[in-house]
Amino acid sequence: MIPKIHPSFKLNGRKLDYNGVMTVAYSYVKEGEEWEKEVGDFLLNWLDDFEVMTVFTSGSTGSPRQYKLNKQHMIHSAQMTGQHFELGPGTEALCCLPLSYIAGKMMMVRALMLGWEIDLVKPSSKPLKKADKRYDFTAMTPLQVTKSLKNIHKTRTVLIGGAAVREQLINDLQHKHTRAYHSYGMTETASHVAIKELYPNLEGQYTAIGDVTFHKDDRDCLVINAASLGIENLVTNDIVDLVNERQFRILGRIDDVINSGGIKIHPDQVEQKLAAHITQRFFITGMNDEDLGEKVVLIVEGKESKYNDSFNHLDTYEVPREVYFVDVFEETHTKKVDKRSTLERLFRK
Repeated sequence: MIPKIHPSFKLNGRKLDYNGVMTVAYSYVKEGEEWEKEVGDFLLNWLDDFEVMTVFTSGSTGSPRQYKLNKQHMIHSAQMTGQHFELGPGTEALCCLPLSYIAGKMMMVRALMLGWEIDLVKPSSKPLKKADKRYDFTAMTPLQVTKSLKNIHKTRTVLIGGAAVREQLINDLQHKHTRAYHSYGMTETASHVAIKELYPNLEGQYTAIGDVTFHKDDRDCLVINAASLGIENLVTNDIVDLVNERQFRILGRIDDVINSGGIKIHPDQVEQKLAAHITQRFFITGMNDEDLGEKVVLIVEGKESKYNDSFNHLDTYEVPREVYFVDVFEETHTKKVDKRSTLERLFRK
């Protein structure tokens, strides 16, 4: 299939039809910077006559791997987002995510299919700094939002995804006059399948969009169903508290659970408690321990500091038994902290 381009679609202020998009794509591939070549490659792949598109997972839970998405399912995902946020033709959007991965690709799919007027900027930690207008919609990572708080008013709605959102960032978003949401999704679901509002209302659970429904498996892990996305019983490793078939709360990942002295500890929950007390990037992990089986360990990016006072509000079994410092964390291609590589480098010494 060759997807049709909405007649209202604009790219960097220019109205483009099929021929115009192809011309821009070839130009990007031939003469553009590396990030622009990714845009060009995507546009050429999107407008070819194949039914599927090859995408890559982010690599945050292992090595990046190839995955084939049906273009029609990607279109349905775009339509679900447009309907949920009421973003139709003429929506002014900013794409500041790399098009090498699903989040950036889907921003472009929404624009092409829904008739958005989308501006592209080189992915960076402060994408709104030079913006000279107020956009209707922007998708960003937590790091980008954190670095853009002074300019976040330049978008009416920000959809945050790709990593957990810390409590401090949620507090910082209050009274910024920008509606903020956190998304839940993955490459296999063609971007988000559930949304949690952070501001002006702070919701405690994620709510499905479109025809998406959820249930749990016998491990208490989330299972996703969505006919419009071609998803049937997609099993995740996210342990959840299921509110109903349309809503859930995340407790942590089953492959991250630390079993310390018979007590199961979810690193995500410990990290949330510590986030207000540690300014550097950090994460919680488990290490083998003769007495406990596993012990809780804190890994911090940057110079050595004392964090004992930060542990006062933790439960007994949540308190880190060791604290390690790393000059700079390893990162994935999508700028997420690569915990596995960071730990390998730390303990290779």
